[in-house]
Amino acid sequence: MSNTRESQMKAFGRLLDILDELREKCPWDKKQTNESLRTNTIEETYELCEAIIKDDVSEIKKELGDVLLHIIFYAKIADEKGQFDMADVCNSLCDKLIFRHPHVFGTEEANTSGQVEQNWEQIKLKEKGGNKTVLEGVPASLPSVVKAHRIQDKARNAGFDWEQKEDVWDKVLEEFTELKQEISSMDTNRTEAEFGDLFFSLINAARLYKINPDNALERTNQKFIKRFNYIEQKSREMGKSLKDMTLEEMEVFWQEAKGKC
Repeated sequence: MSNTRESQMKAFGRLLDILDELREKCPWDKKQTNESLRTNTIEETYELCEAIIKDDVSEIKKELGDVLLHIIFYAKIADEKGQFDMADVCNSLCDKLIFRHPHVFGTEEANTSGQVEQNWEQIKLKEKGGNKTVLEGVPASLPSVVKAHRIQDKARNAGFDWEQKEDVWDKVLEEFTELKQEISSMDTNRTEAEFGDLFFSLINAARLYKINPDNALERTNQKFIKRFNYIEQKSREMGKSLKDMTLEEMEVFWQEAKGKC
């Protein structure tokens, strides 16, 4: 059951009070800095993403709390330095949301999500201190698959895209053919470059067909883990290690695993 707005604000205030006390009295919390928290923040974000992929509501709630704690922690550190506080973070976000949604808070019209997306990048370019180029807003530290998807999505919003999504498959086949040619040349650098081009074109195809490539790959990762674990379990039941099994034996159990997961 949803809590009232008043109870939500009370809970948020309670969290702020608890962090204030931890920062004052806990030796570990006292010594934390932006730099010391950064890697933990990345880990917590990935744990939230994993919970979302698994559609585990209980874990999503828990991991959202962990991520929220980090956000509040960074604001607390900044407040101690006289830079900004949590209210500044919230107000800055509110101002940005209002500015980027003139069809909600202003007089412009946008009747579909596609129209909103088309206007998004142009609005961001107009922001004071905003991105000077369309692709400037893509963080350099993003994982490569996510970065490729974001690059292509931003280019699409600027009007750079296939007229017909089916045309992308010709590009995928073109890149695959070029890769096979380079593999035969034994030139590692050129082969690596062609692998990259093929990956990029496949990610582009996924985007055009409304598939998140990172989610798709992670689903396959999890599926492989389950099936490989099944083979490993069967090998132990046979009194063997995986290295002692033949490929033919592994293939039998792999096909069994496919029927189970």
